Amino acid sequence: MRYYNQIFFRDIKEYGYQNIPKDGGVLFSPNHQGAFLDPLLIGSMTPKKITSLTRSDVFGGPLQWFLDALQMLPVYRIRNGYSNLKKNDITFKKCFELLGEGKFLMMFSEGGHHDEYYLKKLSKGSSRLAYQAQNYNNDKKIYILPVGINYGHHKQTCTTLHLVYGKPILVSDFIDSKLNEAENINLIREELQIRMQECLWLPFETEKYHMQKECINRITTKMSFDDLKKALRDSLSDLPKRRNTTKIESILILVLSIPNIIPLWITRKIINRFDDKVFVSSMKYALGAFLFPIWWLFTSIFIAYYLGNSMMTVYLTLCIVSILIRQRILLS
Repeated sequence: MRYYNQIFFRDIKEYGYQNIPKDGGVLFSPNHQGAFLDPLLIGSMTPKKITSLTRSDVFGGPLQWFLDALQMLPVYRIRNGYSNLKKNDITFKKCFELLGEGKFLMMFSEGGHHDEYYLKKLSKGSSRLAYQAQNYNNDKKIYILPVGINYGHHKQTCTTLHLVYGKPILVSDFIDSKLNEAENINLIREELQIRMQECLWLPFETEKYHMQKECINRITTKMSFDDLKKALRDSLSDLPKRRNTTKIESILILVLSIPNIIPLWITRKIINRFDDKVFVSSMKYALGAFLFPIWWLFTSIFIAYYLGNSMMTVYLTLCIVSILIRQRILLS
């Protein structure tokens, strides 16, 4: 997946990689704008194996083997039935042990995904987990690491990704013996909210938010994270904005779709089955890894058999170049 990320995204810029603690357990806390694409990104880009917490209702189906391979643990919510909440005790104890052993864990502190750039108010889940893990491992260092996943576009491929690792929170520094558990958890959550906002291009939903959002595009994301964040805040009028495709570009996109028309059509049909549009980028990520290579493999074998290797090479080059040019136009 780490190598595939370099294909799916036009460019990946990582910031603050040195902020990942090396002397204790780390609870990664990313923002959540890309459904299951988010945990795949963090899991494949971090230096050690990472266990991810995810909602319990995705477990138990035909993809259970996939969740096990990704080292995912279920979290039960009230909507899953009040009686199921007790099952969280087993999950959380496992988390305490992993963090105490200096392992990596991941939990999305917003409590749900969305497709906006700003950070929603954090739930108490990750802060409570970190606080209880610290109490369970009094003599160990437990950290929460804020992470900002900044997508150049929430639905298109071949965009730029800015992945920002923020300043880690040493949980023991935010535990005051004079305060009760709820107050300590709130202290951790408030600090985490601030540090996660520092990792995002657009941390707040302001009056200028929609204009700022239009300035996140193929051109501006070439800037460094700090420069783009500053420009979105202070120099909005100087930045180029997204625009709609022209009629000529729409026709060109249609022509460029022809060599890959079958996998593109299948991808569109599958995506349209999802009511939640946050899954668009995730499905494109998953289908791009399997559907297009399979299509290219079998059609290339067919062409090579009947028309020779030279025509097969021309065809395969045409398929790859056309899809890249198509995506570049879509990101205009």
